[in-house]
Amino acid sequence: MTSINGYTFQPMDEASVQQIWQWRYPAPYDIYNATDLESTLECFLDPSYHYYSLWQSGELIGFRCFGKDAQVRGGDYSAAALDLGGGLRPDLTGQGLGAHVMQAAFEFAQLKFAPTAFRCTVAAFNVRAQTVCQRVGYEERSRFQHPLTDKEFIVFWKSLAT
Repeated sequence: MTSINGYTFQPMDEASVQQIWQWRYPAPYDIYNATDLESTLECFLDPSYHYYSLWQSGELIGFRCFGKDAQVRGGDYSAAALDLGGGLRPDLTGQGLGAHVMQAAFEFAQLKFAPTAFRCTVAAFNVRAQTVCQRVGYEERSRFQHPLTDKEFIVFWKSLAT
């Protein structure tokens, strides 16, 4: 358990996954709704994917993942960077929390993984997430189409080199 700026990052556990699995986002964000509990548990509890539950004042408010599972099929991930992904509880989205959560995630990731750069892949329709990425210092690096769904994605980059 690690606390940063009022947010607590805990290694993902089954009880947290059970709660997250029940979250339901309205359209068009409903593509983020988990549909299969078994595969969600398998993925979120796989230690190689580095999933963490995110808590504030004793409440589960989101989750973060660090590494390969934050990548989207079809993107170019050949450059060295730590991929960040995650989500906020649906009732908390659109309230200005994203940049604060993202900043805490950066600080946590620097302590835990010591990356030289961060990368974040966002669905092109998700203007809210794009705005958060830009607010915390990410820059758009590339765009691509998912090979199976043909949906467009944007890869954002934040260098830590000085």
